[in-house]
Amino acid sequence: MLNSQLILFCYMAAGIYAKKKNIINDNIKNRLIDIVLEITLPCMIFHSFNKPLTMDIIQKTAMVFFVSMSVAMISYILGKLIYRRYPHEKKIILQYATLVNNAGFLGMPLVANVFGSEGILYTAIFTIPNRIMMWTAGLSLFTNANLKESTKKILLNPCIITVYLGILRCLLNIPFPEFLDTAIANIGAMTSPLSIMIIGTMLVGVEWKIFWDPSIFYLSFVRLLALPMIALFILKNMQADSIITGVSFILTGMPAGATSALLATKYGADNEFASACVVTTTLLSLVTAPLLMLLL
Repeated sequence: MLNSQLILFCYMAAGIYAKKKNIINDNIKNRLIDIVLEITLPCMIFHSFNKPLTMDIIQKTAMVFFVSMSVAMISYILGKLIYRRYPHEKKIILQYATLVNNAGFLGMPLVANVFGSEGILYTAIFTIPNRIMMWTAGLSLFTNANLKESTKKILLNPCIITVYLGILRCLLNIPFPEFLDTAIANIGAMTSPLSIMIIGTMLVGVEWKIFWDPSIFYLSFVRLLALPMIALFILKNMQADSIITGVSFILTGMPAGATSALLATKYGADNEFASACVVTTTLLSLVTAPLLMLLL
């Protein structure tokens, strides 16, 4: 786990360098995010389904989905209760950042480094409840979410579509030419360096004084430590095996989702505070994630 984190630090350093040298500007960064979310990450997910669909895998994916949905519901209820004393502009961001994490963008590269393709398969399933909550309960914090639009965003998300296709491939045992399988695997392998480099570019030019807001550290404790411990309690009681426990534990302890800042900007909330929440929890997660693994 520590070795995987050090590799990610190198990717992040490359992103910081590219941003400082203006090799990657804001426009290029946005395009790279699109490439990761719509091309490389779906390829990584699809390649993880390149295995026979056994009863053991079905049982394990069902367990992962249950844990993820349980954590999502607990996060939603917890956010409603513990942030009441904050003003509305901050409260909705803290609630959203507690509910929606970066399990796909940051969590999947980390899981890939530690657990390989089997871990990616379970990560793809784990992120489904997270996407559902993002476009329903999460969006409703900023605006009156339209059910039709929310459902469309969930069903047509590239990563969710890839899960459908991957499951179909397993069920039908569809053979792919070797060159195509290799190409998909190699494109998917670009996800880790690209996604972490993008996170590195986000750290350049940030006003560091905003990070000393106590509410951000409160969020970090809840998001990075309290929720993973709740997930671990659920997993231990379910007697999940080591891979399911490790994957679910890592993904629950991921930082606030980058969409926190995007939605705050779009709907007139405090976008600087939201950005600080994302960056702070992301930086702290690079320390807390390997420490949490010591508990397994």
